[in-house]
Order: sequence, then structure tokens, then C-alpha cells
Amino acid sequence: MTSEPNFRRTNSINLEELYREILPELEEVENYLQAVTASSNPFLSEINRFLFSQKGKRIRPALLILSAKLFGYRGQDHILMASLVECIHTASLIHDDIIDNSRMRRGKSTIHTRWGPNLSVLLGDHLYIQTINLLLQSGYDGIVRLLSRTATQMIEGEVAEFLMSGNFSLTEPEYLEIIRKKTAFLFATACQIGGLLAEAGETHLSLIHDYGCSLGMAFQIIDDLLDYQGDEAVLGKPTFSDLSEGRITLPLIHSLSGDGQLAKEKILTLAQKKPLEAAGKKAILDILEGSGSLKYSFQKAEEFAQRCHHLLAQLPASSHRETLAQLADYILHRDR
Repeated sequence: MTSEPNFRRTNSINLEELYREILPELEEVENYLQAVTASSNPFLSEINRFLFSQKGKRIRPALLILSAKLFGYRGQDHILMASLVECIHTASLIHDDIIDNSRMRRGKSTIHTRWGPNLSVLLGDHLYIQTINLLLQSGYDGIVRLLSRTATQMIEGEVAEFLMSGNFSLTEPEYLEIIRKKTAFLFATACQIGGLLAEAGETHLSLIHDYGCSLGMAFQIIDDLLDYQGDEAVLGKPTFSDLSEGRITLPLIHSLSGDGQLAKEKILTLAQKKPLEAAGKKAILDILEGSGSLKYSFQKAEEFAQRCHHLLAQLPASSHRETLAQLADYILHRDR
């Protein structure tokens, strides 16, 4: 729709290359996901196969595995925990897509589009309950409590986002708190679980938790930026989906908080149109660029990514720490 602003450079980091040290473990996670979501009910098995065939970036499992290895973990339970973290994430996506009535994810139809919202809600619930059940069997009581608290925070974040839907008075602090709960906390928890498995000390646990939280904040801000300026073919969904579904994100919040009353009125007028046509999208994008809101949002994500590097510098040096640092750079400059 528009050329990429010059404050963002092309991402030269290949995710598969970045994961090269942990690819065998990530493959074990994929195998475990297929096994754990198999069901005696053929219909459930069919939906789960479809669901987990849509491989995303698997950032949360990778974070858990890398954090465990960073602190010297030598066991096998990180595969189980990485899989369960991905199940929690996937269940949240199912419910999120229903709430937002999203039609596409990763270039394919969403679950509720194919099988309807009623069955999709049940599938999301089934994944949550199955995950907690497997956690309880694992014997890691502290991790059970941690993931349960995180799932609660994620739901609270989703509720807050839903209640703020279409609210053009949403402030930046309110937005940051929403994405901290709905996205960043699970990143932080994945990292913290890796540290807990390796029996890392409290200082190291705090540092890796804060790294994960900062990474999650950067991830969500870039996600929200891509919704305005990404390539639809690469994203696998239409641009301006957030605005169409009522989500008010940082670029719009920053632009609306400026002094240009005419620009505000134009954005508000255009945003009410359903569906938003190409000309309307371009007009809003021009305003966001003109107000510096796209650049501001990227700089905010950059601040969180820089904090990731600062936190990692206080942890033991290793190839795994270097991969975590490169992951922060990948997230900042990704195109999907």
C-alpha cells in the first residue's frame, strides 16, 4: 500500500537459522503437540490437526527452551512445558479470533470461520483444560501456579481490550497495560519457566522474566504497526484489521493525541466506515505518517528491544544468550 518508512530496515535475520541450535527440540515440541491434542473423538482430532498444522513462529516455545539451556538445564521436561505454553497461546488465539470475528490467520481461515463459533469456543476451552490437567500431572506445582496466573492475566487483558473496543479516547498507558497482560506476560512466563526448570537463582529469574516481558511488548507494538503498513500477502490477513474490529492501537492513539483537530476529525470519520476502502486506508496512513505516529510507535518498540539487550547483558554469556539477543532484533524488524 505504501513504501516502508525509512526508520524501519528490512529484517535480514532468518528465524529458522536463528533457531538452528534448538531445531531438534522444536521438532519434539511439534510432535508432542500432535500427540497431546489427539482425541478419541475424530472430529476433535480433525480440528486439532488443522489448528496445529498452521505453524506460527513458535516464539514462546523457543523462549522457554533457550532460557532453560541458558541456565544449564539438562533434562527433558522443557519439551513438555514448551508444548503446554504453546497450547495456552493457541487457545487464546481461538477465543481472540471469535471475539474479533477475524476471518483469516496465517493465510488460512480461522477455526470459527470453518467450524462456527460454538464449536470453536469449546475447542479453546478444551485446550485450556487439557493444558492445566497435563501441568497438574507434571508435579511442578510452582509452574502450575505461574501458568494459571498468566492465563488469568491474559484473559483480563482480552476483556479490557474488548471493553475498550471503538474507544478513541484510549490512552497510551491504558494500551500498554492491555498488551502487557494479553501478550507480554506469556512471553515472560515462558522465559521464567525455562529458568525455573534449570533452578536459576532469583536474580537471574527476575532478569529473564523482565527480558521476556520487554520482548512481548516490542512484539505486540510491531504487530500493531504491521497492521497498518504490512504486506497483506506476507501477513496472511488484511491490513487495518485491528481498526476494522474496533481495536485502537498505539499509532492511532499517538496521532489522536496530537494537536491537529482536522486530522482527528478525518480519522474518526474514516474509521466509522465499514468496510474501510483502499482510499480510506491510504488517507489514514498518510495522517499517521504525517503526524510521526508510525515512527513514534516503532521507537517505542525499539526502546523495549533495547531493554532486552540491557537485561541479557547481565546474564551468563553463551550462544543461547546471543540467540535471545538476536530474537529481539528479529522481532523489531520482522515483516509478519
